Amino acid sequence: MMHIARHSLILAGALAFAGVLGASAADAKKKPQIDYTATYAPPPVAQPQANGSIFQVSQGFSPLTSGGRAAMIGDVITITLVERTQATKSNSANTSRDGSISLTPPSTGPLSKIVNSSDVGSSGSNAFTGKGAATQSNALTGEITVTIAQVFPNGNLLVRGQKALTLNRGDEFIQITGIVRPADISPDNRVPSTRVADAKITYSGKGEIARASSQGWLQRFFTRISPF
Repeated sequence: MMHIARHSLILAGALAFAGVLGASAADAKKKPQIDYTATYAPPPVAQPQANGSIFQVSQGFSPLTSGGRAAMIGDVITITLVERTQATKSNSANTSRDGSISLTPPSTGPLSKIVNSSDVGSSGSNAFTGKGAATQSNALTGEITVTIAQVFPNGNLLVRGQKALTLNRGDEFIQITGIVRPADISPDNRVPSTRVADAKITYSGKGEIARASSQGWLQRFFTRISPF
């Protein structure tokens, strides 16, 4: 009888728990889902620009005197890389200091029996020599052709582009972005990199050559934590 009563209690508890779960699921289905996503104002509608038959406002202004020079969005410009920097710094310091003192004790009298001539004397010297030097030089030559991404109201041009070279031992990447003045563009659409304002030039690579010239991850870890 006790065994049957125990099974009855377990069955009743399971049914009650299932009923609670069913009621909770039903309540969850009945509750409406609230959307808390913020609502933003729609973006302004761009007004159509009154373009003429010759002057196109949307493409920027390119005077007839500029000839075939790049001046509008999408035009290409060749950047001649002539980057060369060199820095040298050196300093040195030498200091020295010598000093000595000696006393001659009397040869007669009671002190002559107490102090000997070899017991009195003092000398000292100090010297320091320091030297430091640092030299760093960088050079980057070549050419990369970029496109005009934006024309500013004052006529300056935002250019950017990249070049990817796939070699037999890895890949090489050259990326550049910056601001170019139209007056610096030559008739053949070339600009030296020294005339690019706010220039960001990246030269990188990947492959077995790049991996061989860099430290391993464990060596980099010990280099960072080493106090020496």
